[in-house]
Amino acid sequence: MQNFFTLVLILLPMFVGFFLPNTPHLTKKAEQGLNYLVFIILGVIGIELGFVENISQKIGGILMYLGCLLVLTIGFGSIGLLIFEKITTYPYQKSTNATSSSHHVLSSLIQPACIGVGFVLAKAFPAIHLPQHTITILLMLLLLLVGICLRGSGVGLKQVMFNRYGLMMSLVFMGATLAGGVVFSLLFHEVSLWQGLALASGFGWYSLSGTVMTDAYGVIWGSVALFNDLGREMIALLFIPYVMRYYPTIAIGLGGVTSLDFTLPTLTQAGGIQITPLVVSFGFITNVVSPILMVVFSAMG
Repeated sequence: MQNFFTLVLILLPMFVGFFLPNTPHLTKKAEQGLNYLVFIILGVIGIELGFVENISQKIGGILMYLGCLLVLTIGFGSIGLLIFEKITTYPYQKSTNATSSSHHVLSSLIQPACIGVGFVLAKAFPAIHLPQHTITILLMLLLLLVGICLRGSGVGLKQVMFNRYGLMMSLVFMGATLAGGVVFSLLFHEVSLWQGLALASGFGWYSLSGTVMTDAYGVIWGSVALFNDLGREMIALLFIPYVMRYYPTIAIGLGGVTSLDFTLPTLTQAGGIQITPLVVSFGFITNVVSPILMVVFSAMG
């Protein structure tokens, strides 16, 4: 019952935000607030990471978990989409653009920098104590702003669901990625099945996965989830222009939830404007489903 109450409490703000009256002013303010809130959350995670005892002795374990999770989630997701593309008819003409967007990766370094600042603050001022449930409160606020932004994106549920290829592609991607989480739980006896599924269901949403996993499993696993999804974003920015020429669905899947925002320009540049409906459909569905799966799986154990 407590897990169910926590689930409803955390997810409710997203649906409240989605069904609030849609005004350009409110959407703009939510987008601005979301940008600042992400940096605050990353800083808080950095502070909590700095308070972990003997953190230097745990770095090796974090890197091991991170490497395995990153390979499994991206690998299984890509294999699933490869099979999907082979057995279905891709509805758009494949692009021959040879663009590169590796310079965008530099902007992704801001996120780990925020964590580093929080970590340094914790070490420099060990007397700092964050209020109880800080992460949970920030998570609820984050989901409220996310709901407002999704509502203001102009993409309705009906419009998305009518894109049959996008819906099927999203289901294949999420199912295959979660299969990677299952394998991850089998490789490490200290990781339960539900935890493996929870860690895999960020789909690139580093700010949310880091927050949810920190709240559910502690800052070590929160850091693993965060850097796993941040790593997906950086890999997507590097490889989308090249993968798009041969396997468009895999290129879109590399971005995960960020295909609706951060990697959208790279995807449309590499694949052409004609793929925008597919990208938006995939991005919207994964954005809606990802926080639900994360909270549900983490609440299960």
